Amino acid sequence: MWAGEARVRNMFKWATGSIDSKVEARKGAVAPGFMYEFPWECIGNYKYALYAPFVYVVATGQDDADMWCYHMCGIISLRYMQAILWNFLSRNHSISGRTRIQEKGVDFVQVDREDNWDDYIILQAYVATAVHALPYIYCYDGQCHAYANFPLFDGKGLVKMLLLHMGPTEFTYYWLHRALHLHTLYANYHSHHHASFVPEAITGSVHPFMEHLMYTINFAIPLIGTWMAGGASVAMFYIYMLGFDLLNILGHCNFELFPIWPFKYIPGLKYLIYTPTFHSLHHSKVHTNFCLFMPLYDWMYGTLDPNSWTLFEKASAGVAVPHKAPNTVFLAHGTELLSVFHLPFMSRTFAAHPFKTHWLMYCVWPLTLPMLLVLRLVGRVFIADKHRLGHLNIQTWVTPAFAIEFFFKSQWARINSYIEGAILDADKAGVEVFGLGALNKNEALNGGGALFVKSHPNLRMRVVHGNTLTAAAVLQKIPMSTKSVFILGATSKLGRAISLYLAKRGVNVTMVTMSRERYEAVVNDCAEPYRKHLIHSTDISDGKHCDCWVVGRFLSVKEQAMPPPGTTFHQFVVPPLDELRKDCRYTSLPAFTVPKAAQGFKSCEMTMGRRNVHACHAGALVHSLEGWKHHEVGAIDAERIDLTWEAAMKHGFALVADSI
Repeated sequence: MWAGEARVRNMFKWATGSIDSKVEARKGAVAPGFMYEFPWECIGNYKYALYAPFVYVVATGQDDADMWCYHMCGIISLRYMQAILWNFLSRNHSISGRTRIQEKGVDFVQVDREDNWDDYIILQAYVATAVHALPYIYCYDGQCHAYANFPLFDGKGLVKMLLLHMGPTEFTYYWLHRALHLHTLYANYHSHHHASFVPEAITGSVHPFMEHLMYTINFAIPLIGTWMAGGASVAMFYIYMLGFDLLNILGHCNFELFPIWPFKYIPGLKYLIYTPTFHSLHHSKVHTNFCLFMPLYDWMYGTLDPNSWTLFEKASAGVAVPHKAPNTVFLAHGTELLSVFHLPFMSRTFAAHPFKTHWLMYCVWPLTLPMLLVLRLVGRVFIADKHRLGHLNIQTWVTPAFAIEFFFKSQWARINSYIEGAILDADKAGVEVFGLGALNKNEALNGGGALFVKSHPNLRMRVVHGNTLTAAAVLQKIPMSTKSVFILGATSKLGRAISLYLAKRGVNVTMVTMSRERYEAVVNDCAEPYRKHLIHSTDISDGKHCDCWVVGRFLSVKEQAMPPPGTTFHQFVVPPLDELRKDCRYTSLPAFTVPKAAQGFKSCEMTMGRRNVHACHAGALVHSLEGWKHHEVGAIDAERIDLTWEAAMKHGFALVADSI
């Protein structure tokens, strides 16, 4: 195959609508048709290089008298900024949760399908530029007219633009949209858009290439028509393109932001502008509410859903979906400063993949300090995401603190006040199980959650650190044939439980700790017949002949060099070890894939893969599913390790396999 043959084949497949089965699997259309994909889809994220000519022209001073490329760069940038802003608003439950329209969540399938939501921005920038670059569009009375020489502003022209949109564009779109719901066109194209039953802010721009071509021609009517009527201006392009995007976003944002009173007291307003609720009915019922932005056309042609205004009033009043307390809450926290951008409402694409600091992220690093200040000023735990697991409503909350803050004793009182406040709020709301994640249950900070249970003995809710299942996950990775292990962090909550369990199994456990007192405390918790298997060590070199290390603390380069080749490092240390030894094996942090019944997972839990959660999170969910009535705080009950593991397996959790 010659070098360019693959590209030629891709272009042929694009033009004919022939799509590989792997590609088709992630498309939304029932039967993708002719020119379904955008021409640049085969080059992935290299498509952003298509903006380079605009930047180059501006940077080299080769722009024309209209400063066309400069304004195109400005409009493109503002379109992205507006989309990011509304993604933040629509996904932030603290802002938009009260007036939510659809309760069902979004999943990774939808996120992936909508990942190319911005293709229309590239398309429209090039189409507009191509029209602008033509020597002339028409000639009349011996004079040719080019799409150029725009003044900055023309107020009368903006009125003409609005009228052209309300008339020809809205009318054309209505009937085009209805045509797209005919069987063949729907199967070939428009079903891609309707695969998103629950729309998000950017869903309105997710369409196949052919469909976007038709829309672009229609949406050009106000821009070309205003120019022909003698009213075009630079402001026209900004106002129409950004205004269009705004209204499109509003129709798909899945929360109602319009108050009821304007529609009650301004006659006819409900026919001139749609609401998020109005268009959400089109996504849920499909064959109603076809208009672009003006319900007038649905009313005129008999397709206006009779429940439109009733649902709008309910959503605006905050009663369209039930607002009940979740069954289970899992409390996470920030890790490094850049992890704030991994929140689902900060970046939908970044959050949909395991957290990994990319060099591009350092471009926004200066924004982390203002974010830190905002979090400090807000001073409250907030909701990051919502899911469902069978009959359970589950939520992930976040402590407004980064990992480094947990290591400063001066911050402990503040952090504990956040956690305690969240626990009391959750208990008051009727939450059944409250899970503590990562450093939120640090032993030195609050005794693994015991501090809160002791301070509030009348809690109806169960507080759970989930580490019983974490211990079970670590133990499952240690082969039954193992005769001896070397444990660092042996007197920690997890290290203690693992040591006691292995000793009972007849495994010789070398416990590395500088404190004889802490070692003896663990020995005293061990049944008499098994105490002989617990061996005290104060020197890491004692593990140089052991090929099974269980690690609960950071290891230096020198310390990792200590064990023999072929050693397995079983980890429960956060963050995980740097894999420095190529002749050794490193297990991943204990994690579980959630059961198939789990719904609404659209973001990754930090470094975990999709639909994977940390073992302590899974532990809280199992606690809730089993209906256990005890708190799981403080020391781990080693006698419950097998019981907890069996419960997790019963409910369909699967231990995440280690990467090879």
